[in-house]
Amino acid sequence: MDRVPERDETPSEPRTRAPKEPRPEPLSEPLARTLGPATAKVLGEQLGLLTVGDLLHHYPRRYEERGRLTRLTDLPLDEDVTVVAQVADARVHTFNGGRGRRLEVTITDGSGQLQLVFFGRGVHKPHQDLLPGTRAMFAGKVSVFNRRLQLAHPSYAKLGGDDDALDVASWAGALIPIYPACKGMESWKIAKAVDAVLPRRTEVTDPLPPELREGRGFVPLPDALFQVHRPRTRADVEEARQRLKWDEAFVLQVALARRRLAEAQLPAVARRPAPGGILDAFDARLPFTLTEGQHKVTAEIFGDLATEHPMHRLLQGEVGSGKTLVALRAMLAVVGSGGQAALLAPTEVLAQQHHRSVVEMMGDLADGGRLGAPDGATRVVLLTGSMGAAARRAALLDLVTGEAGIVIGTHALIEDKVQFHDLGLVVVDEQHRFGVEQRDALRSKGKQPPHLLVMTATPIPRTVAMTVFGDLETSVLDQLPAGRSPIASHVVPARDKPHFLARAWERVREEVAKGHQAYVVCPRIGDEEDAPGGAKGGKGGKKDEEGAPEGPEPDKRPPLAVLEVAAELSRGALAGLRVEVLHGRMPPDDKDAVMRRFSAGEVDVLVATTVIEVGVNVPNATAMVIMDADRFGVSQLHQLRGRVGRGSAPGLCLLVTEAAEASPARARLGAVAATLDGFELSRIDLEQRREGDVLGQAQSGARSSLRVLAVIEDEEVIAAAREEAVRIVRADPELERAPGLRLALDALLDKEREQYLDKG
Repeated sequence: MDRVPERDETPSEPRTRAPKEPRPEPLSEPLARTLGPATAKVLGEQLGLLTVGDLLHHYPRRYEERGRLTRLTDLPLDEDVTVVAQVADARVHTFNGGRGRRLEVTITDGSGQLQLVFFGRGVHKPHQDLLPGTRAMFAGKVSVFNRRLQLAHPSYAKLGGDDDALDVASWAGALIPIYPACKGMESWKIAKAVDAVLPRRTEVTDPLPPELREGRGFVPLPDALFQVHRPRTRADVEEARQRLKWDEAFVLQVALARRRLAEAQLPAVARRPAPGGILDAFDARLPFTLTEGQHKVTAEIFGDLATEHPMHRLLQGEVGSGKTLVALRAMLAVVGSGGQAALLAPTEVLAQQHHRSVVEMMGDLADGGRLGAPDGATRVVLLTGSMGAAARRAALLDLVTGEAGIVIGTHALIEDKVQFHDLGLVVVDEQHRFGVEQRDALRSKGKQPPHLLVMTATPIPRTVAMTVFGDLETSVLDQLPAGRSPIASHVVPARDKPHFLARAWERVREEVAKGHQAYVVCPRIGDEEDAPGGAKGGKGGKKDEEGAPEGPEPDKRPPLAVLEVAAELSRGALAGLRVEVLHGRMPPDDKDAVMRRFSAGEVDVLVATTVIEVGVNVPNATAMVIMDADRFGVSQLHQLRGRVGRGSAPGLCLLVTEAAEASPARARLGAVAATLDGFELSRIDLEQRREGDVLGQAQSGARSSLRVLAVIEDEEVIAAAREEAVRIVRADPELERAPGLRLALDALLDKEREQYLDKG
């Protein structure tokens, strides 16, 4: 549950007279009316909090404890304490020639004395408040300076002359909420803003049907909101978070259940492979047998294709598990039934690679319409944005006439000019690279909704699959084909042990001497367009089309670049070897030519960006050196590593880094080197990233609706919410008996959120 949009909603209680007047949802009121325009502007621009509802659902990240009341003579070092004492003395000292100010306050409780210190801008208010004789409570962490105990920048609350002992004890034991904050809006300011809107919590619409809330023993939503913002105890926090987690999981699962139900009711043409057709002919030529996993997944896909409702299936598999072969057999099944199949790839390099490998696997079965082609053969065409006009016209003609049974392409497939004779199956490769509009634009080219198969080589934990791809049935390929070799991975600490890097280049030479080939991967291209302003992109700098960071992070040198590294290696460590480069800004024909030469063994070492991350299949490539490996994500490193070890010779992946030994970056690389289990690595990856990124926030540009739900940790919550959602949607698809749930759903599915939800 997140933000309640501005919309009209019919009240759940019908009136007996006069037609109902639509009323705006109360929590959609802009924050400027409650907090004033200046505060509202910062909250909106910096944190995306626009309405009262947004702020109520901006939960604390954690809670600090002030500590128990402590006598000044019993103060423990390095612990949070709360003391009640009287100000004995307060003086401002200047330093740095008068530019710096420090307030020193001495307090006493009769048993001893303690010094408080405030610096800089934090001096003014306590200097006014803490006059000698003032009695107050002070809370902070005890430290030592010049052999004296002190509290630096403590929080405090002044007490009246007849202060209540109960109030003192409750203030001392209270939990202090720490909010996700930003420049110009510190946590304590957000807490003050929350105080202003917290009374409005009683107006919130509860999304849970009463029987569900009571059956699971959840506190009412207004109570949960109060407890999460102003808890008395840790138990309050836990009770509130359990309720709010459930709301987030449940509303999302209801949305996905309704989408699955709607998709299941669409009509589609059943696509059953014709006996003795192109699929049987293809299978008869395979030089190997399918793995048990490929047989199982194929049975699931073919079962879906045989129904008169569109298939919506996610095929996830480990790097090198044979997903492309499974997808090709599904496409041939559709072609054999008289339909066409389209494979959408995220880059031209990958589209060309897919086209090349499909044509090679099919042999003369891809020669449809040509002299001497076997019966039932079809044509496989490539369609990319950079094709010449004549080739493009020919490809478009083959599609509209039905001559081409299979088309493989990039975003060019989505353009209005592209028409199909009878589109029966859409295969989307590396789904996370595409938005929902692109996928649906291709699907809309069918006379009836085509079947959909989504592929990803990034292993997805079950909870993420239920959340992000919750509108898709899931098939998993986790078994590698026979003949695949293990990949040894090692971290190369280039700064600490430069001789390790020298040894890495020797290993590359040794592999080439055995007749094998190698990749060297760099985060950046390195041409003059790379990073405007002298490669000062920083964290917010632009990215190249492979998605790798281009500018340096603060206090770090710029990432290593393909063009520079290739030139240096050709002159030095790899002199005498055939070294070539590959990156996304090269003309398409040049990229294709380089890949063809590399595939043919005419290039020893390919220095590339992440353009080779997926789909590139050169079994003779056995070694990979990833430069600045700490600049890549865990899943990306696993994808890159999957380019080697694809043949009979063992693979070697060297992760070169200058990160310090004890740094999180080195720990991340150590995890990659320690396991080839993509599912384990994806868990590590997701635990280290923001949940919003997991849910495609970066792709859609929308804020994640998940605030307290953690898709990795809260598997039981998500699974239970999914069951309840399915039950409720089956019984009441339009949610007529659950108006609060319907309202929460509309909030989730506002314009920004549609992209986030529909990426499945």
